[in-house]
Amino acid sequence: MPIARLDGVRLHYDTYGAGEPVVMVTGTGAPGRMWRTHQVPALTAAGHRVVTLDNRGIPPSDPCADGFTLADMAADVAALIESLGEGACRVVGYSLGAIAVQELLLARPELIRAAVLMATSGRTDALTAAMTAADLELVEGAGKLPPRFAAYVRALQNLSPRTLNDEERLRDWLAVFEMTAVDRSEIRGQLGLQLIPDRLAAYRLIDVPCLVIGFQDDLVVRPHLSREVADALPNSTYAELPGCGHYGYLERPAAVNAAITDFFAAAGP
Repeated sequence: MPIARLDGVRLHYDTYGAGEPVVMVTGTGAPGRMWRTHQVPALTAAGHRVVTLDNRGIPPSDPCADGFTLADMAADVAALIESLGEGACRVVGYSLGAIAVQELLLARPELIRAAVLMATSGRTDALTAAMTAADLELVEGAGKLPPRFAAYVRALQNLSPRTLNDEERLRDWLAVFEMTAVDRSEIRGQLGLQLIPDRLAAYRLIDVPCLVIGFQDDLVVRPHLSREVADALPNSTYAELPGCGHYGYLERPAAVNAAITDFFAAAGP
């Protein structure tokens, strides 16, 4: 359980395998272990050393109760890459983690050799603003959803119709969601960070090779928002995967893993 003390903040990370590192950055409220079941085995089998990060605000990394910014998250990833001492790295970001990686691509492009950006956006649309406002209102009102209700809402938001209509699979997902219900008050520091101004024009300055992956049935970050990012990046490829929602990396892991490993192989050493 390595802990890096980066600019006064304790960040927990794990490493798997050997080879050139791939740093993986999670979304809102998610621990680094979310990559362990599907993405870590695929990337290590492809010859990469995988580094997964618990973003600040996610235990055992520091909670940073006084708050932090998207720029702080990007700086954390930069400091972690520098601490590895291997130069520029390949990086994978998902949802809020992808937005943080995009800010890192602007601030410190020399640290990233190639980037995969999943379920990402370059601006705040009306639905994202409404969802975030509702989350913040729930937290500030000291409200807490019952685990079973939270599981049902999480399923509707994050899974594809294909999974929702498969009753056996859906029961398994609901059981997992109920057991892993997130107390939104514990991740208060990350809520609202995805409320960003329109950054698409700025992204035109990024020249690092990028793969942007959208999930066709994503209701949290609709795929047209991810396509906008790909259209803005001058050195990017866009892939949209059918049959999966916001949790596409878990619903269709083989397709996601193949897209990542093929892209990194094509991007070269």
